[in-house]
Amino acid sequence: MDTNRQPILSPVYLVLIAVLLWSTGGLFIKMTSLDAFSVNLCRSFFAAIVVAVFTYKKGLRLDAFTLFTSLLYAGTLSAFVYATKNTTAANAIFLQYTAPVYILVLSPLILKEKFRGEDLITVSICIAGMSLFFLEVPSSANVLTANILAGNIAALVSGAFFGLYFIFLRHPRSLQKNPALSVFYGNILVVLLMTPLVFITPPAQITLADIGATLFLGIFQIGFAYIFFTNGIAGGVRSLDASIIGFLEPLFNPVWVFIFLAERPSAWALLGGAIIITTVGVHSFRQNRAKRLA
Repeated sequence: MDTNRQPILSPVYLVLIAVLLWSTGGLFIKMTSLDAFSVNLCRSFFAAIVVAVFTYKKGLRLDAFTLFTSLLYAGTLSAFVYATKNTTAANAIFLQYTAPVYILVLSPLILKEKFRGEDLITVSICIAGMSLFFLEVPSSANVLTANILAGNIAALVSGAFFGLYFIFLRHPRSLQKNPALSVFYGNILVVLLMTPLVFITPPAQITLADIGATLFLGIFQIGFAYIFFTNGIAGGVRSLDASIIGFLEPLFNPVWVFIFLAERPSAWALLGGAIIITTVGVHSFRQNRAKRLA
């Protein structure tokens, strides 16, 4: 057998496919008529199976630290699904992408990293961008009116969990473990936490569209996306390239929802999202460039 055979897809394409799959989350979460708890349960159930099948050989040993990071990942997933169900897809993904704010603020405390002047500028601008989402004037014709504030808050919570999750993935205790551990057990925790909630208020009916949407979310939007992304990084994709490609997720997420479901984000959300994504993108680019020149 030819062990030097080149992979069918280059590592960069694997990362690109993963990010595009992630970007479909808003569309398929909104396509299903199931509530947030049911979507969350089904998506994580199928995702856990996919991740386990492809990574179990690397070991799935659970310890206290892995359980902690898994809880952070479960919180990220759960808050994002709730946010997407209760506010616009644009609000949910843009506010989740405030995660770097929490990383910049908390990394010096947890990982003892230096907090620089440009970090303060980045945090301040992102907070200003966040505030614009709460200037949106609800319309009586907007079906999200009653829950949009709760959805926006859930999106911010998702960003906080996401930021903490990434901080602890960079912790020395995480670097020695199978990176799939927190993804696998995080999805398992979601299933365990959501099951009693779904039993309390079971869905009135489950259609084929609901089944198809949750299957796609679990198998492809989380499961295969994770496999593609980690294989791309392992294949040599630079962190800067992965960061740049990663910004396609918040850009495309609301686009898919607009194209297929005609959901329009508010002008304030678009402005706030543009401020957050641009600020985080510039900061990531400068940070990666400084590392290369060091």
